[in-house]
Amino acid sequence: MATDDSDLQHGNSDTTPPDWHALPGEDVFERLASASQGLDKTEAEQRLKQIGPNRLRAQQSESALRRLLRQFNNVLIYVLLAAGFITLLLGHWIDSGVIFGVVIINALIGFVQEGKAQKALAAIQQLLTRQARVRREGQVKTLDAEQLVPGDVVLLQSGDKVPADLRLFKSRQLRIDESLLTGESVAAEKTSEPDKAESLLADRHSMAYSGTLVTYGQGTGVVVATGNESEVGRISDMLQSVVTLTTPLLQKIAQFSRWLTGAILVIASATLAYGIFIKDYTSGEMFLAAVSLAVAAIPEGLPAIMTITLAIGVQRMARRNAIIRRLPAVETLGSVTVICSDKTGTLTQNVMIARNVVTAKQNYEISGNGYEPYGDFSVDRNSIEVESDPVLSELTRAALLCNDAKVEKVEGQWQLHGDPTEGALVVMGMKAGLDPLYQNEQWPRGDAIPFESEHRFMATLHHDHAGHGFIYVKGAPEQILSMCSRQRTDGETSPLDTPYWHEQMHQLAENGQRVLAIAFNTTDSDQRELNFNDVEAGLTLLGMVGIMDPPRDEAIESIRQCYAAGIRIKMITGDHATTALAIARKMGIVAGDSKALTGADLDQSDDAALQKIVRETDIFARVSPEQKLRLVEALQTQNNVVAMTGDGVNDAPALKRADVGVAMGKKGTEVAREAAEMVLADDNFASIARAIEEGRIVYDNLKKSIMFILPTNGAQALTLVVAILLGMMLPITPVQILWINMVTAVTLALSLAFEPAEGQVMARPPRDPEEPIFTPFLIWRILFVSLILAVGTFGLFFWERGQGTGLDEARTMAVNVLVLFEMFYLLNSRFLIENSLTWRVFMNNRYVLYAIGLLILLQLAFTYWGPLQLLFSTTALALTDWARLILIAASVFFIVELEKWIIRRWIKTGTLR
Repeated sequence: MATDDSDLQHGNSDTTPPDWHALPGEDVFERLASASQGLDKTEAEQRLKQIGPNRLRAQQSESALRRLLRQFNNVLIYVLLAAGFITLLLGHWIDSGVIFGVVIINALIGFVQEGKAQKALAAIQQLLTRQARVRREGQVKTLDAEQLVPGDVVLLQSGDKVPADLRLFKSRQLRIDESLLTGESVAAEKTSEPDKAESLLADRHSMAYSGTLVTYGQGTGVVVATGNESEVGRISDMLQSVVTLTTPLLQKIAQFSRWLTGAILVIASATLAYGIFIKDYTSGEMFLAAVSLAVAAIPEGLPAIMTITLAIGVQRMARRNAIIRRLPAVETLGSVTVICSDKTGTLTQNVMIARNVVTAKQNYEISGNGYEPYGDFSVDRNSIEVESDPVLSELTRAALLCNDAKVEKVEGQWQLHGDPTEGALVVMGMKAGLDPLYQNEQWPRGDAIPFESEHRFMATLHHDHAGHGFIYVKGAPEQILSMCSRQRTDGETSPLDTPYWHEQMHQLAENGQRVLAIAFNTTDSDQRELNFNDVEAGLTLLGMVGIMDPPRDEAIESIRQCYAAGIRIKMITGDHATTALAIARKMGIVAGDSKALTGADLDQSDDAALQKIVRETDIFARVSPEQKLRLVEALQTQNNVVAMTGDGVNDAPALKRADVGVAMGKKGTEVAREAAEMVLADDNFASIARAIEEGRIVYDNLKKSIMFILPTNGAQALTLVVAILLGMMLPITPVQILWINMVTAVTLALSLAFEPAEGQVMARPPRDPEEPIFTPFLIWRILFVSLILAVGTFGLFFWERGQGTGLDEARTMAVNVLVLFEMFYLLNSRFLIENSLTWRVFMNNRYVLYAIGLLILLQLAFTYWGPLQLLFSTTALALTDWARLILIAASVFFIVELEKWIIRRWIKTGTLR
C-alpha cells in the first residue's frame, strides 16, 4: 500500500497539496493508498515512522535567562543604570538602590508579560484531541490520536473533537462547530459529496478539520493531513512567523531616550571641557560638576511614572470589561485609527432570534431578546393576538413541533439545548403562547425525516388524539417552494404565488435574516412511517420565518462614537457577504450602496490592489487566516494603528500582528486570548470603544506627566550650567537633586496619572501615529517652564549668598523654592491649555491635594529633621523665609496661565494650529 510521499507529506514538499475537498471519495482513497476498511498495522507503522506523530511541532522558545537579559537592552535603561553607577561613585547608596530598584522592577514586568505571550503557541497544542476511534484492518480501535497517519479511517460522533484533517466519505446528520477556524457561530452541516475546488474553508462541507467539535450526528472520514500539515498546524506555523510590532509609545520613548542620552553626554562633556580649559577648575572639581549635571538631567522617576500611569489605565479599563494583558497596549488603544471587528457576538448578540413571520397576506414583526420567551407579534407596530390569526397560529405550532431543540430556564437564565436556528423557532412558538410540552403531548411525533444538507429540509409526522394525521416540514425556502403547490390564505388554501414568495425571501435576506419556510400536509390516520415520497410534492405553504443574530444596541451607539472620533470600522467575518452587509447597514458601518468583498476576491488581488481595497471597502466576508493577516498588514502599511478582534484559532495570527489584538473572553479560545493584548470580559464591541476612550485619557496623562517632570530636570541642569559658567558654587548638590527628582515623582507627578478626561476625548480625531511625543508645543512648554524655575532658583540662591546667607542655608532655600515651584506648576499641568484659574483645579482629582499635602510633610522633614539635615546638609528656615519662598514660587502659576491665555487666543484666531 505504498503511496507518493508528496501526498503524505505535502507540507514538506514543493508539490501543491491536493484539493481533498474537491476529490470524489474513491479518488481520495486511491491517492492515499487506503480503503474504507482502513490501513493494516504494518503500513500504519511505516507511515508513522515516515511522517511522524500527529502533533504540532514544539516552538523553539527563548531561554528564561536570555529573555530576562533582553529586558535591559534599552537606551533609557542604560541612562538609568548610568545614573545608578554615578550615584554609587558619589557614595550615595540609598539613592543608587532606588534607581536600580526601578530598573529591576521594569525588567521583571517585561519578563513576565513576554512569558505570558509565549503561551499562545502552547495553547494551540491543547487543541488536538488525545483519543480517536480508528478503523484498521476492518476493526474499530481506540488509539492515541498521535498515532494517526494519512490514510487512516476515523469514526466521528456527537461530542468528539476531530483528531486530524479528514475527508468525509460517510455522513449522517453530521454537524461540526468550526468557529475556531472560520468564526462562524452556527455549526456547519457536513456531507460526503465533493465541493467545488475554489470553495473557501467555511464552505468545504466534505471536510472535518483537526480541533473542531462534532455537535450532532455521525460521520466517517479518511485522514488527509496530520500535525503541522493540518489546518490548525498551518495556523500554528503562521503564528510563529508573525512579527509583533513595537507599540507607538515604546518606539517614541526609545527615540526620546536616545536623544536624551546624546544631549546629556554632549552637555556634560562641554561643561567639563569649559571648566578645565577656560575657568581653570581642577579635573576633580569639574568631574563632580559634570556628574551633578548628568544626575540633574536624568529623569529617574519617568519610567516608574509611565508604568504606574499605564497600570492605572489597566484598572480603569478592567472596570469597563476590557482586560489588558500587556501594559503598553493601554496607550496604543488611544491612537487606534481602524478597528477590524468580527461580527458574531461582538457586534451582534450571538443569539438567533425569529424577527419576522411572512404569510400569504401579512408580514409580522416579533419583539424580544435572547432566548427569553417574552415578546409580541405586531403589524405596523400594533400588537396582535396570535390566536386571532389561524395561519399564524398554525405556523407557530408547526415550527414548534417540527423541531429538535429545547429551551428551558436554568438558575434564572433561559438556555438553549440544540441548534440555535431551531431554538429561535421554539422561542417564537412560546412567544405565541404555546407550551412545548403540552403541544408535543397533544400532537405526538410518530416519525421524522431528519435534516440533512443533501435534501435541505426536516419533516415530522404527528397525530392528534382524534386520529388526524399531519406532516410538518421546514427547511430552505427554495427547496420547500419546490415541494409546495398551494398556500394557506385566511384559513383557506389557494394556488401557490411563487413570485410573491421569492420577493419576500429577497426582502428578508436584504435585512440580514436567514429564511426558513414552513409547510404542511394532511395524511391518513393510520400512517405510522414517513417517507420522502410523502413530502416530495403537494405540500401547502404556511409561510416563512426570518431569523437573525440581531445587532447589539450599545454597539450601534459605540460605532457612532468611533466615527465621530475619526476611527474607521472594518467588519471581517466568516459569515456570508449578504448577511454581513445587511448587519453592517443596520449598525451604521456602511451606507446603502456599499459592497462586501469575500476571501475569494482578496485571493485575486495583489498587494497593490489590496492597498486600494482596504481604503475603499469596509466589509469582508468568508475570509481565511492568511487573508485576515494580509488585511491587517495592508492597513498598517498605510500608517494605521489597527485594533483587531477575534475569538478563534484562525484569528490568532492577525491578533498577534495587530497593534492591539482584542480577544473575546466568553466565547474566545485560549489561543486567541494568549495572542491578544486585550480580552473583552463581555465580548461586546462597546467595551472596545470605551477602552479606546480610556487609552486616549492615559496618553493625555502621560503627556501631562512628562510635561511636569522634565521642566524640573531642565531647571536643575540650567541652574548648574549657569553656576559653572559664572564660576560659582553649585546651588544644589547631586544628592539634593536626587531627593527632588524622587520625592516629586512619587507624589506630584504620580497624581497626574489619576486625571479624568479633559474635554470630549472621543470628539477629536486620532493623533497621527507618526506624531512624536515631544510636539513643538510640548518642547516649548518644557523649555519655558524650565527657564522660569531656573531663573527663580538660581536668582534666589545668588541673592541669598549676596546677603551673607551661609552655603547650607542658601542651598536649603534653593531646594525648597524649586519644590514649591513644582507644587504650583502641578496646578497648571492639570490642564494642558485650558484655564487653571478656577476651582476646578482642586476638583475631580483628590490625589492632587493628597500629593501636595504629602510633599509638604516630606519637605518639612527635609528641612527640620536632624537625620535628613545630616544626610542632605540642610538647615532650619525661619517663617519669613517660607513667606518669601512661597511668593517667588507662586509666580510660575500666573506666568504659565498668561502663556495659556495667549495660546488660546492664537488658536481661536487661527494664528496657531
